[in-house]
Amino acid sequence: MFEVVNSVLGRFWVRLIDFIPDFLGGLIIFLIGIVSASILKQLLLTLLKFLKVNNILEKTKLMPKSEVEMWEEILAEVLRWTVIILFLIPTLEAWRLSRATAVLNQLFFYLPNVIVAVIIGFVGIVLANLSANLVRQSTKAAGKTTSTTLSALTRSIIVFFTVLVILNQLGVAQDLIRILFTGIVALFAIAGGLAIGLGGKDIAKEMLEKLRTKMK
Repeated sequence: MFEVVNSVLGRFWVRLIDFIPDFLGGLIIFLIGIVSASILKQLLLTLLKFLKVNNILEKTKLMPKSEVEMWEEILAEVLRWTVIILFLIPTLEAWRLSRATAVLNQLFFYLPNVIVAVIIGFVGIVLANLSANLVRQSTKAAGKTTSTTLSALTRSIIVFFTVLVILNQLGVAQDLIRILFTGIVALFAIAGGLAIGLGGKDIAKEMLEKLRTKMK
């Protein structure tokens, strides 16, 4: 019995001693990844501050400064985690955790979709605010209530379509989103056709009457 226990303990210590260099190597890689990720995050935030994107959007009244900084922080944080996962993959390889590495590989290849989705969301909000301002200014003559309602409706529509594009980019219920998007486009097309048809009915009738009169 003691021989069996000694044999098991002997193999355990041998494997532990063999694993220590791999563990230390993986730990060093992971620490380098964390430091590199934090540095890249700060570099991105510094670059965005240097470009003064928040000041430009605030002066043009397209987006509040605090909201711009929130989007910048989200983008920088996604970049930081992308770098961390990039370094975590070889770390787990060094620790001989191949199954966890396979999962992280899938997550790493998915992260670019998240970055693109964040950019789409930011651009969509800016376009929504810009369109709302243009509608509000161009419909001032119709009254404050009408211009405010139309601008809010315009912003809501653009934000809604932006959300659909983001969900499609993230791969969330893509088939359902395509069906919904197609249905909305068809709804607008039918509504526009009916509006033009009903609105132009009297004009068409008048033109036909004039044509009939001339033929007589």
